[in-house]
Amino acid sequence: MKTIIPLLLMAILAFGCQPTDNMVSAADKKALLKTTQAIRDGFARGDVPAILALHHPEVIKYFGGKNVVIGREAMKKGLTEMFAHSKMEFVDHELESLVFHDNTAVETSIFTIKVTHKNGAPPTLAHGRAMVVYVKYKDSPTGWASIREMAQEAP
Repeated sequence: MKTIIPLLLMAILAFGCQPTDNMVSAADKKALLKTTQAIRDGFARGDVPAILALHHPEVIKYFGGKNVVIGREAMKKGLTEMFAHSKMEFVDHELESLVFHDNTAVETSIFTIKVTHKNGAPPTLAHGRAMVVYVKYKDSPTGWASIREMAQEAP
């Protein structure tokens, strides 16, 4: 009996310290989901300014190997070049995990992007998994901005 009491106390403390959706305001969760949708919508429109507005100035995106994009200006350059040659549309976005901690949120998801080439080549599909870190950011239209992202080919 003496052994069970400390174990119960540890379990209560451990589970009591875990972040839950109940600890996140409904407004914060709604604003973050609006942010992720707005980014996908911006891609569908090829709207570089809208996409950039939802990314922190110090954003870093890791796409495997040496493919690393650092900062909004590098994003702007890459997006502008990409949209000059193709249209990109998220045709699937499956949320795997969403965790909030203070002014930060971390999302993992599986996605599929349809790439339509402007040169008439057949469209292609790209499947991936991403982990995106968002921070509350007053200059974002939704109040949240992507600050770190890692993407890889989906399994």
